[in-house]
Parts: sequence; structure tokens; C-alpha cells
Amino acid sequence: MTQSSKLQTFSADGITAPLRHVNFRRIWLASLLSKLGALIRSVGAAWAMTQMTSSADMVALVQTALLLPVMIISMPAGAIADMYDRRIVGLASLGIALAGASALTTLAWLGLITPNLLLVLCFVVGSGLALMDPAWQSSVSEQVPLELVPAAVALNSISYNIARSLGPAIGGIVVATVGAVAAFALNALLYLPLMLSLFMWKRIPEPSRLPPEKLNRAIVSGVRYITNSPSLKIVLIRAMVTGVIGGAIIALMPLVARDLLHSDARMYGIMLSAFGVGAVIGALNITEVQRRMSGEAAVRGCAISMGGAIATAALSRDAVLTVAALVLAGVAWMMVWALLNISVQLSAPRWVAGRSLAAYQAASSGGIAVGSWGWGYLTDAAGVKTALLVAAALMLGSPLLGLWLRMPRIDARGEEVQSLDDPEVRLTLSGRSGPLVVEIEYRVLQENARAFHNLMQDVQLSRQRNGAYGWSIACDIADPDLWIERYHCPTWFDYLRQRNRPTQPERALERRAEAFHIGPEPVRVRRMLERPFGSMRWKEEMRHTAANAV
Repeated sequence: MTQSSKLQTFSADGITAPLRHVNFRRIWLASLLSKLGALIRSVGAAWAMTQMTSSADMVALVQTALLLPVMIISMPAGAIADMYDRRIVGLASLGIALAGASALTTLAWLGLITPNLLLVLCFVVGSGLALMDPAWQSSVSEQVPLELVPAAVALNSISYNIARSLGPAIGGIVVATVGAVAAFALNALLYLPLMLSLFMWKRIPEPSRLPPEKLNRAIVSGVRYITNSPSLKIVLIRAMVTGVIGGAIIALMPLVARDLLHSDARMYGIMLSAFGVGAVIGALNITEVQRRMSGEAAVRGCAISMGGAIATAALSRDAVLTVAALVLAGVAWMMVWALLNISVQLSAPRWVAGRSLAAYQAASSGGIAVGSWGWGYLTDAAGVKTALLVAAALMLGSPLLGLWLRMPRIDARGEEVQSLDDPEVRLTLSGRSGPLVVEIEYRVLQENARAFHNLMQDVQLSRQRNGAYGWSIACDIADPDLWIERYHCPTWFDYLRQRNRPTQPERALERRAEAFHIGPEPVRVRRMLERPFGSMRWKEEMRHTAANAV
């Protein structure tokens, strides 16, 4: 059975199929508890700040301190998740969050907490969670078979929305009955089950012949992969657009309760719960939607449903109708994010999965953050109803993006192929030797030149995704059948990584290019060490031989 057919049939086992795998089940349950603890802590921190200062800005900065690390360290966190053992990264990240939560609990209990110190410790806790998220999300494919990844992603979405539905209510009860210190202590304690679950996970690491990339190089590699991956760029753009527009209903929900329904905090809580219930319903049905609809059709349907729900919330003055609209908005909101997340999970190779998910997280969070600010500004100028109607119109028009940025087909990621043997060399090289220049000579019939050139544009993206730069293709003006592909790699180790990163579809693309080659000799490959003038100090006993041709 092919991977694509497996993905079409996994829904027969239901969304609960990943829970049959003990590692996923254990980590999923523990992560649900940790998310509950995080939301309880958010309530406690916001309440503690209101007790220390009457400044609305300081109260708002609590959420900023918790979420800002996502924007700042998402790409480094993704690089770290790809460079090192994701289980160890998760344990270290939780250790940082636990240290911050424990310090917050101790200082609050001793009465030593101040507004600025509260913000600093919230930032520490947020940094630990931001560091963990790419490692946790990218490890899903290591905890369940590949065909169950979509269901596993949906279950993770369900756990977040269960926590979001229950966490604030539990936090309010804890703070009201025992105090903010108890909320901080409960948050710290609820990190321990997840740390224990990760410790018990006997992850089988994949050995690598090469040392991990340095952090700055790993970040550059991630950015290079994303910029040369058309399908991933489409997902990130659609995620940012959805966040910017859809963030209106999240940001303006308190004002809907106060200004449109003329109600109080109790109604706001009911509205939040309705949105959360809708999100759980959406996550439970994501597998059925995937089975019946393409990715583009599903995203368009979610956008139209959300646009209608936002418009209803803007025009309604009846609480029941508004709550029903928010249930529908929650269904569409969760489905669209699950579809986008699954697209990233299944399209990025394992070596760059953490960085791809970090970029997705930054795009979605950044879109929501920027959109929330913009919708707040528009609300101040034109009112809640107008702002929501504008958001609804934009959301209803967003499916038109599919005409230019069509969602890629959701399919299994191309599996990595067996590593190639290192090429023969006769020049002494170290891992840092470079830059490497690679030239590949093809002989192509002139009547096939256009088709060959068009195919090489895809080869270019593949080479650059995997680490090459300075790519070019040229035709010899004295010998029109001769074509030379040329690209650079920063170092010898970078070239070996680039050589072994292509997935099966990318290897097939290279074979299609080689199929255009004519003549008795195979395609000729030259690997050369670039030596700019003045870059070498010659010694009498130093041997130097030209790069070999393979």
C-alpha cells in the first residue's frame, strides 16, 4: 500500500487510533495536564498583576511576556529541535519552564514578587515552552506511524482546546478560593507528569556520520529550505493571512459581550466556552473532512464558514444566536489550523521538520498578534460592529487567494533515502574546507533542450532547499549539446549534508534530469575546492592535486 493510500484510509480507525501507541498516549495525557497548568498560571499572573498595580498596560503585558518568546526564539528553537535529540530538548525546555514557575511560586509565597519581576518570570516560563514546542510537534511522527500523523495532530489540537475551555475556569476557582500562589504552584506541579513521560520515552535516535550544524548555520539552512519550497511558502502565507483576519473574533470577543450584547464577564466566559466547544468538534471531524475534501476545498470551506460566523456575531443582538455563531467559528478555526499544521508536518523532511514547524508557528502567531492590534485600532476608530463586518468580508474573500496560492496536496512526506557513499577525493580536506564548487555536465539533444531547461528549474529548487547556493545552468556556445549545472556549498561537511538530504521525489527528479543525457559516457561530476587568490599558504612539502572527476 502506498503512503498516499494509507493517508486516505487512516480515518477508518478513527481519530483515537494514535492513542493505541503507548508513548503518544502517555505524552498526550501529560501534555493536556501541562496545558491546563499553563492556563491556570495565566489567570493567576493576570490577577496578581491587578493586585499590585492599576495600570492596564501592565496587566496586558502579562500575556505579552508569555507569548513574546514564541516570536523571538521560534526559529532557533526549531533549529535546536532538528540538531539534537528532541526528547532531551523537550526535557531541558520543561526544566526551564519549571524553574521559572517554581521561582514565581516561591517569591509570591514569600511576598517578594513585584510587577517587573512577575513579567520577567512569565517571560522565562514562556521561553521554556516556546523552546519545547517545535521539538514536541516535530516528534509526533516518531511516536506514531506516518499514516496516523494527521489524527495525532488533530488530537493535539483537541487537548489544547480542552485545556482552553477548562483552564481559565479552573484558574478562576483556584485564584478565588486559595489565591494566585496556589495557581503558580499548581502550574509547576503539572509540568512534572510531562517530564516523566518524556523521560520514559525510549526514543531511538538516528545516528549521523556528520556532526550537527552550528546554530547559526542551522537557522540559515532552515530559512533557505523554506524560501526554496513553494508548497511550504504557500502554507505559511495562508496561515499568516488566516491569523491576521481571523484574529478579529478572538481579539474583539470581550467587546462583543460588553458592547453588542450589553452583558458582563459571565457572558464572555460562555462565549469563550462556546468557541472552545466548536474547536473540539472541528478537531474530532478533521479526519472525515480530509477524507472527503482536498486541502484547498477544505480551507475554502473553513474560511467561508468563519466569515459567515463573524458577520453573524457582528449583526446579532441575541446571546443564543451569537453563541451558536461562535461554535461555528470555533469549528472552522480549529479545522483550518489543523489542516495547515498537517500540511507542514507531512511536507517537511525530518531533518528540517522542527524549523518548518517553527516558521509555521511564527507565521500563525505573528498573524494573530498583528491582526489583533489592527482590529483593536479599527474598533477604536469605527466601532466593534464595523470592525467585525470588515473582518467577515475579508474572510469571505480570502478563498480567492487559492487562485494564485493553491493549497498543496496533503500527502505523506517524501521519505529520506539511504545515504550515499562519500565521493572519492585525493586532496586533503577537513569538515570546514570550502567553499565547494560542483559542476555536472550533461549532453542533451538540442530538440530536448527546452524540456531539459524547464526540468532543471525544479532541480534548482531541490539543490537550494538542501543546502546549495549560487546555482546556475549554462549551455556551451561552441558545443550546444553540452549543458553544465553549477552550484556551491559552504564547506565539505555542508556538501555531504546537501548530497544526502534529498527525499525520494527529489532523487526521482535528479534521475529525470539524467535521463536527458546522451552519449556513451555517464553524466560527469566535478567537485572542486574554491581557492581565492591569497587564501593558501604553500609549504614545500605540501601536496596538491586537482579535484577528481567522478
